[in-house]
Amino acid sequence: MKSGVALTTPHIKRILCPIDFSDASSYVVDHAVAIAGWYKARILALHVCSPLFVPVPALPPPVDRVPQTEIERVREGTRACFQAASDAGIGVDVAVDIGHPAAEILGRAATLPADLIVMGTHGASGFERLALGSVAEKVIRKTACPVLTVPPRAHTTAVLPFKRLLCAMDFSEPSLAALAFGGSLARESGAVLTLLHVIEWPWAESPAPTFDDLPAEQAVQLAQFRRNLEASAMARLQGLVPDAVQSRCTSQPAVSHGKPYVEILRIAGEMQADLIIIGLHGRSAAGLMLFGSTTNQVVRHATCPVLTLKH
Repeated sequence: MKSGVALTTPHIKRILCPIDFSDASSYVVDHAVAIAGWYKARILALHVCSPLFVPVPALPPPVDRVPQTEIERVREGTRACFQAASDAGIGVDVAVDIGHPAAEILGRAATLPADLIVMGTHGASGFERLALGSVAEKVIRKTACPVLTVPPRAHTTAVLPFKRLLCAMDFSEPSLAALAFGGSLARESGAVLTLLHVIEWPWAESPAPTFDDLPAEQAVQLAQFRRNLEASAMARLQGLVPDAVQSRCTSQPAVSHGKPYVEILRIAGEMQADLIIIGLHGRSAAGLMLFGSTTNQVVRHATCPVLTLKH
């Protein structure tokens, strides 16, 4: 690769797949099983029984107050959701935890340890949009491993196996990690991988001035500046493409202008993307701000699954 950064194939051997028996769960299972099949990975199917009461110090922990018959019923229900995968030869383990879903998912991901979490953005409580502070958002923000969030089948235009992947690139280490994963997924599913770089224009207010609104000399300079930005971004993307292309994968660069999450969602819709891949800038204050302004907005509003990665 011309940038000098090597793109390595992700190591996916353990997939954590939390489900809640909602209508959306079957679509989550489909994605976990497909990826497990591509990478010959093992799945840990997890259901978390969330307590409906606040623990009291003088009483036993919540797990001791859930009847064993109920735990076994849930365990068998979880196993049944993955029966087809087991029959197809994919290794599936089942776990039932008692507690708050985000905390239990994060705990399981750390102890497994998970190479990928596949989970829904909507739960059994309904199909309302992902809200800040929800289970999926907390897991994305706090886990160290990649997370694939899957919207309900009723809300998506995506299909399996993936045929059109969109990878958001800002040339940071997290976006290069996203490209490595995206290239691997594209090879496994025979998909086209689009590398998108969004240029944020110097002004953000609306309506923004046009070139005609500016003095002639400034308009010429600004137009040239814009062309230079586009050419530079396109050259950098094209420098990444050769390493992403393999015998079963086609990659193509794209450059757009605007608010990153708006452009990512717009282009994903236009190309009918089956998956959006985006890098997340760690756990720092700046990273969380970026999560709120870009990644969270993409996860919240995307009509296809979104894969988020940290570096």
